[in-house]
This record gives sequence, C-alpha cells and structure tokens, in this order.
Amino acid sequence: MDTIKNGNRGTRFHRIYRVSVTTFRQWLDSDFRREDSPDPATLPERVDWQRTLPFIFLHLGCLAVIWVGFSWISFFAAVLLYLIRMFAITAFYHRYFSHRTFRTSRFMQLLFAALGNSSMQRGPLWWAATHRHHHKHADHEEDVHSPVISGFFWSHIGWLTSMKNFPTAYKSIPDLTKYRELVFLNRYDQTVPFIYGLIMLAMGWFLEYLFPDTGITIWQFFVWTFFISTTVLLHGTLFINSLAHVWGKRRYHTDDDSRNSLLLAIITLGEGWHNNHHRYPHSTRQGFKWWEFDPTYMGLMMLSWCGIIWDLKPVPKRIINERR
Repeated sequence: MDTIKNGNRGTRFHRIYRVSVTTFRQWLDSDFRREDSPDPATLPERVDWQRTLPFIFLHLGCLAVIWVGFSWISFFAAVLLYLIRMFAITAFYHRYFSHRTFRTSRFMQLLFAALGNSSMQRGPLWWAATHRHHHKHADHEEDVHSPVISGFFWSHIGWLTSMKNFPTAYKSIPDLTKYRELVFLNRYDQTVPFIYGLIMLAMGWFLEYLFPDTGITIWQFFVWTFFISTTVLLHGTLFINSLAHVWGKRRYHTDDDSRNSLLLAIITLGEGWHNNHHRYPHSTRQGFKWWEFDPTYMGLMMLSWCGIIWDLKPVPKRIINERR
C-alpha cells in the first residue's frame, strides 16, 4: 500500500514538474511546442493560459500604484517612454517590418526592433506576419482580429490570448527571416521586456538617491514606467484593431471597414488614419492630407535627414485626389 502511495506521489510530482517546465519554456521561447502538440491551426479559439501569463502579470502590476503612489517625475517618465516606444511600434514594427515603406541599416532595424519589443507586443516578426495577414483578409472570416466579424472584445484583446494566434507564420515574411538576430529576438521575445524592467529599477534607484525630497521611490518609478506605461501602450495599439474598423470616417472605398479617426491618430502617433492606410499601405505617411496629424511620419522624416533611414515611399497624387 505504501509503495502504491509513494508511486502516486512520484507520478503527481512528475506531472507537476513537467507542466512547470513546459510553462516556463513556452513563456521563454515563443516557438516552443511539445512533440505531441497538435497543429495550432486545428485548435479551437480558446485561451492559452500558459502564454497569456505575461499579459496578466502586466495588468495586475498596475494595481501596485495604490501602494507606491504618484510623483511628477514618474508620471512624465511614463509618458515619455510611452511616446518613444509607441514610435518604435508605429514606425518600425508597422511601417517598416510589416510594410517595408522605407529602408534602413541592419543595425538600426535591430535597435528599433528591440525598442519595440520592450513594449511587450511580442516579437517583430510575429507582429509583421500577423499584420500582413490582417491586410490580406481585413474584415473577412480569415481576419484574426476583425471587430466587424468577431466583436469589440475579441478584436481588442481576445485574439491575442488564443493559442491559434501564438505561432509566427515565418513563411509569410521571407524578407525578414534572413536576419538571424531578428529571428532570435522574435523567438525569445520576453528577454527584452525583462531587461527593460531591470533598467527601470536601476533608474528608479538612481532617481530616489538623487532626489530624495521629491517623493519618488524605486518601486514607484518602476510601476509607472514598466507596468502603467506598457499597459497603456498595449491598449493604445490594440484600439486600432478594435475601433479603427468601426469608428470614424471613410474617405476611400476599400474592401474592408477601415476608418479615419483624429483621436486614434493622437493616441497612436498617426496610426488613426486607418482608412488612408488600407487604401495605400505602401506609403510611409498615413496622414495623407497636410492637416492629418501624423507625428510618426514627422519623426521618420527627421531620421531620414540624419541618414538613419532612406527611400521613404510617398503617397501617389492619384491616391490623394481620389474620392469614394
């Protein structure tokens, strides 16, 4: 009897150990799959709790603001880091990796890929492959995050937790997979956010030491710059999926329900001109009219003046003058 009990304990311990190791490997390595895992494309639309843990952790961390409090230094640092990383997402994850609307050096593409990766929106290759799939099937059944097909909640955050949508479709991005450093960054996409968190802790300690009378503390700075800034950035980006296809005006006729919105353009540094973008996604610029607020394009223009990027693709005049 004791032998049977001990055997059951050993089996139970082995199962817990196996599940723990698998969870850790899935968290660390986005390409990891057990040998007996089914094809993700054949799986139902259900939450992959193991790989959703980082997003849950990110949101729960925001609640710590109740205990760490507020300071203007932490607040403005969070806003600044929101703007810098939103630019990395809109300019490089989107306009460069997804649509190749300009050119840059191998070093700079890696630098901005890492900066975008710090926003916890997964790797640049996964992001680009998913977005190219969206443009190919926008607001049709195959679109993984269409609010027209699946509703607001699913298009905003639900699709991001589905086990069907975690693998990277490397076959759809052959122009990017030739860069080994990008493949590595994409595969271990939790590494940069971890390093970013350590940097925020170090900066918080440094600021607390330098300005003890301001009320800033290491944990306060960390909560604002890591948890709050990153969470707001994530949802700001996801609003393009959930709102920019149901809310706003349509200047152009497109085979989807994309719309233009000034408010979303402000939140996302120019991505809100979504109907413009779906009409002509090959342009570096998304605010086609001079009055359409597109700070990402302004930032890219300044980078081009410095020689960091080049060959920015313009909007053809026939597209600008086109009417619905």
